[in-house]
Amino acid sequence: MTKRERVLAAVARGPVDRAPVAFWRHAPEVDHTARGLADAMLAFHRRFDLDLVKVMSSGVYCVEDWGCRVAYAGAPSGAKQCVEHAVNAPGDWTRIAPLDPGAGALGRELEALRLIVKERGDDAPVLHTVFAPLTVARKLRGDALADDLRAAPDLVAGALEAITATVARYALAALEAGADGLFLATQTASRDAVTAEELGRFELPSTRRVAEAVAPRSPLTLLHAHGRDVAFDELARLPVHAINWHDRVTPPALGEAQRRFRGAVVGGLAEWDTLRRGPASAVAAEVADALRQTGGRGVVVAPGCVLPLDVPDAHLDAVVDAVKRSQP
Repeated sequence: MTKRERVLAAVARGPVDRAPVAFWRHAPEVDHTARGLADAMLAFHRRFDLDLVKVMSSGVYCVEDWGCRVAYAGAPSGAKQCVEHAVNAPGDWTRIAPLDPGAGALGRELEALRLIVKERGDDAPVLHTVFAPLTVARKLRGDALADDLRAAPDLVAGALEAITATVARYALAALEAGADGLFLATQTASRDAVTAEELGRFELPSTRRVAEAVAPRSPLTLLHAHGRDVAFDELARLPVHAINWHDRVTPPALGEAQRRFRGAVVGGLAEWDTLRRGPASAVAAEVADALRQTGGRGVVVAPGCVLPLDVPDAHLDAVVDAVKRSQP
């Protein structure tokens, strides 16, 4: 099977020659330019011969055009942070207006996407990363978003309308630019991030609007749920094709998730534990367990989130080798 055929078959829970394998890592030293990000993504993809390309834009690219100042402060994940937020008081939410998806930092990331699609050299699906609207709001405001959701919910709701419209338009622009699908990431769908009421009022409706906007155009929307105690069953009802979460540290396990979600489960690897510490035999055992839980169908072997920068290449090689040895 080609890479595209393998991934799409896994999403459909059909037969595959082997499970697809994917992982992703930030490139904080070079991701501030389209060329730099594209070159880093292409080099990483070719080094490990992965089945899909997850474009690792900086996790805060989505708020630069609203006025956040971003920088890399040495996080072991390689993630950049907002060092100056665009929303610093509840009243600032009224200044959040829809953005042009082709301009500024958003346009820069689309250019990187175009370069990756043009130069990838195989048919591996390219997934562009977009963030769920409430997650974008959290990046705009920082931890104080929690206070605003309680003290000024109507102000947040007004801004969330503009954010949701922007994210939906940008996701469609990414598909127009050549993305084969989307990596839709939420960091605000866990019970340690929002209350049940906030999940139902803010998180789920806005994320659903984005997923529904791209559903006619995207053959592969992969939802990433970040955090512990994620609202898995609620997220599983969204119109997405695959779900990725920290399955090695928070329920459900892969096998159980397959009974609660109709699409592909993406995970099986503990990026902060086994992949960092090894040894290679432990990495291979984790791959084998993921395949055992799922029967090798409807699964993409992957980490629960971004790889730490210090994961040894030898451990990533062990993942790929173990998956390829699993071929029937």
